[in-house]
Amino acid sequence: MRAYTKKIINPFLQFWFKKYYKKPRKFRYENLEILVHPEVFPPHFTISTKIILNFIKKLNLQDKTFLELGCGSGIISLYASSKGALVTATDINQIALNSLNKAKNKNQLKLEVLHSDLFENLTSHTFDYIVVNPPYYPKHPESTKDQAWFCGENFEYFQEFFKQLVKRTDLKNVIMILSQDCNLEEIKKIGVNNSFKMNIILEKTVALEKNYIFEIVKI
Repeated sequence: MRAYTKKIINPFLQFWFKKYYKKPRKFRYENLEILVHPEVFPPHFTISTKIILNFIKKLNLQDKTFLELGCGSGIISLYASSKGALVTATDINQIALNSLNKAKNKNQLKLEVLHSDLFENLTSHTFDYIVVNPPYYPKHPESTKDQAWFCGENFEYFQEFFKQLVKRTDLKNVIMILSQDCNLEEIKKIGVNNSFKMNIILEKTVALEKNYIFEIVKI
């Protein structure tokens, strides 16, 4: 029933979504405010960002090193910084990074904003927390903006993510959020092939959609 409903309403939603995001839109979480550029993954109507924000709200992040891998709007990084974390925010979208630099100044917060494709430019960093809200629709991305949504026809994003994760020596708390709408079993299989397992630590249903926060650990 859920899949049938989505199929019916999706064309309308896509039209409305694109029209709404033709210009920058403000987004607020608690006392933080950002301006989200049309070329950046929007947290307004996507469930995952709010779930992660509410999740890290309960964590003691004071003086913890914190990486948001693929930060998009950067609201998660900004919030972690407001909780005392030592934050690094990365993305491949330079527009997102430019906007985040403006937002950190506006909100008077300190964080390192870095252009990096996954862990490419993070070889000298170590982290207590790594948080990922990944693209997961199996389609080839045609643009940088698309890469926030599509992981490649053969799940290339996850293939590379786990391949690079194997090389990290600082794995403490690796957190990833995924929806029931993605191919969870395929992603888990890629993890296992790289000696990782994904343990559900939170399940949240919003608007009939189940979302899961996983902790990724070495097997």
